[in-house]
Amino acid sequence: MSGNAQTAVTELWQQYWPACPPVGYKLRDPYRDLWVRFHSLPESKRYAQDENEYAVVLERYITVLDELFAGGDVYVIIPVWATEAEVPPFQPDAGYWQTLLVEDDPDPEFRTYCHLFVARRPWRYGCLDELLRDIADDKVAGVLITDTQMRRIHHPYDGGADVFLATSEERDRTRDRHADWLSRHPSGL
Repeated sequence: MSGNAQTAVTELWQQYWPACPPVGYKLRDPYRDLWVRFHSLPESKRYAQDENEYAVVLERYITVLDELFAGGDVYVIIPVWATEAEVPPFQPDAGYWQTLLVEDDPDPEFRTYCHLFVARRPWRYGCLDELLRDIADDKVAGVLITDTQMRRIHHPYDGGADVFLATSEERDRTRDRHADWLSRHPSGL
């Protein structure tokens, strides 16, 4: 990712999500009015145990992703967590964006860094199936998928997805379309 592209992506993030760094689990609190959580399996089951359940998990992820991003490009933001500030090598199709110090501990051995890499891809139904399955199996964590204006964020995790929409009205419409996928817990978790 060139310096100009890094700057442009950073400026977009700051324009729409200034209260939080690009770390999925930190977005919910400052953007609760734009947030909805969908569970991947019925009855809030967390992990798929067979291919039929994997099909449900992928269908739920992809249905929402397709509603958000069909016909456009997306940024796939992939974190690499480390105890070192040095940027690790990564996939050739994803460019380095930035490094965040997530846990600042006086002891360097306990500091945690999040190195963010970004890939721009045309959104196509099913184009991220392998990555989404790895997320569902908790092999990969912290991925953010956004439109190229960063107005909408899909943050899949093992068990579901946190989705952040441009307005609370859009959030409500998306939530209502998939009401069967919501938690029964009053907090939405």
